[in-house]
Amino acid sequence: MKKLENKVVFITGGNSGIGKAACMEAAREGATVVLADLAGKDHKGTIDAIEALNAKCMFVPIDVADVNSVKQAINATVDKFGRIDVAFNNAGIGGAYSGIHDMPEAVWDKIIAVNLTGQFYCVKYELQQFLKQGGGIIVNMSSLGGLKAEHGLVAYTAAKHGVLGLTKNIAVQYAAQNIRGNAICPYYVETPLLSAAPEAVHSSWIEGTPAKRLCTPEEVAKAFIYLASEDSSYCNGISLILDGGVMA
Repeated sequence: MKKLENKVVFITGGNSGIGKAACMEAAREGATVVLADLAGKDHKGTIDAIEALNAKCMFVPIDVADVNSVKQAINATVDKFGRIDVAFNNAGIGGAYSGIHDMPEAVWDKIIAVNLTGQFYCVKYELQQFLKQGGGIIVNMSSLGGLKAEHGLVAYTAAKHGVLGLTKNIAVQYAAQNIRGNAICPYYVETPLLSAAPEAVHSSWIEGTPAKRLCTPEEVAKAFIYLASEDSSYCNGISLILDGGVMA
């Protein structure tokens, strides 16, 4: 039996990078996939690829920094499929390098709004649905920046640390209600977001890991499947590190 057979899986940021890889892997594992991403993005190619795997799929628009948008996306999913079994709160943004002393307040506000407050909005309303239906699994996207400082990325680092605190509180408060919450903490991942970085910076990231390569979206997607399935049934509140040996 496939690992997510008959499960409804809700994935934010599902139209590209890690989110798209997670959608595809969930489909291969038998899930009904809800691709949640910003309205206006061309999601047809991703939907077609998922459906080519004989999986049910639906697109729902979402802006995770807008609480009403989050509620509408979750409600639309439940209206269509009756439940959510697994939520992957993956949507997020990077940030320009800056000192703390000269970081524009607007930059801080935007990064925190998407990467932390947006995760809280998703978790809050996913938990409300899980409590109604008798359980569920949450996987939050954090980062290696949630475990250590990333020079010049204070807002990103603060947000990703906050995601881990949120995740641990899910485990502590809701385990008795058959709800698990875990997080993924990758080093830099080869996504379209990283392709915009200067070649010298990209090379320095590769040299910074003993593996001498960066993580792939597919490797993160495999980690998501592990945390989303019964393979990880006694994992709760953990931070799963994917870093090629950096933290070692």
